[in-house]
Amino acid sequence: MKQISIYIVLLCFSVQLFGQTLSRDQIYLADPTIFEDQGTYYLYGTKGDPRIEGEGFLVYRSNDLKNWEGPVGAKDGYALKKGDGFGTKGFWAPQVFKYQSKYYMAYTANEHIAIATSDNPLGPFINNGNALKADVRQIDPYVFFENGKAYLYHVRLQDGNRIFVAEMTDDLQSIKPETLTECINAESGWEDTQEVKWPVAEGPTVFKQAEKYMMLYSANDFRNPDYAVGYAISDSPKGPWKKMKDSPIISNKITKENGSGHGDLLHDQNGKSYYVFHTHFSNTKVAPRKTAIISLHIEDVKIQAVKDSFKWLKL
Repeated sequence: MKQISIYIVLLCFSVQLFGQTLSRDQIYLADPTIFEDQGTYYLYGTKGDPRIEGEGFLVYRSNDLKNWEGPVGAKDGYALKKGDGFGTKGFWAPQVFKYQSKYYMAYTANEHIAIATSDNPLGPFINNGNALKADVRQIDPYVFFENGKAYLYHVRLQDGNRIFVAEMTDDLQSIKPETLTECINAESGWEDTQEVKWPVAEGPTVFKQAEKYMMLYSANDFRNPDYAVGYAISDSPKGPWKKMKDSPIISNKITKENGSGHGDLLHDQNGKSYYVFHTHFSNTKVAPRKTAIISLHIEDVKIQAVKDSFKWLKL
């Protein structure tokens, strides 16, 4: 009943909060990801909607990527709710995938990475309360499988937000430290338009295309209107990575919305490619960030956003 009540509240009216009018149907998830399972799409992300109580990862559901319902998670709309696993705050940037007949969620909490499991995409996702061991703060996990190995792409907070990769153990509960390798760090140009002391590259998504490994990633601080998405290619999951000169491929110049970035790649049931991501709330306010989607054209090792395909994700 709690899930139904939340849904009714969101549909019935808009809310004025701190001078902001929240739409009754807009989904407010940052760092979003969409996981498809048996013809159903599940949307997760960093919670931003202040009208929904609690902490953790909400999940929304759709059969066509256009009409969404939710939140529909197993616990008050949450697929993973605070208290069911590692973390007390800062539940950010989840990734959900299926591995050996079980559902996994890699996520950030307390600026560390944890792995939780469930028997259902709606949760509840749980773990033993532990995070992956690390000697620095780390965020934004993305697990990629290739040739019988699991690779954890993630962001280590050291002299900036830097993207690293490491092989994982077979149980996906730790990395092999000797394999840890840096992939991407933000440099001058589109990746650091404000020339900050702490440059940011984050939100990696990795996939294989035309016998190359491709990485979508975001750069600039998320509060910067120029937050945007670029990509790089490699001959190996471990790199080295070559940044593509036509980056960024998703930015405020393309979407007309500030802070367009940090999302995930999706292939629908017809083989079409999309990137789900977030934008700023408005031209003057960052939060709560709004969830959007855009079509991608991927050919050989070139990625382009499809013109006029930008859309908000709504209930």
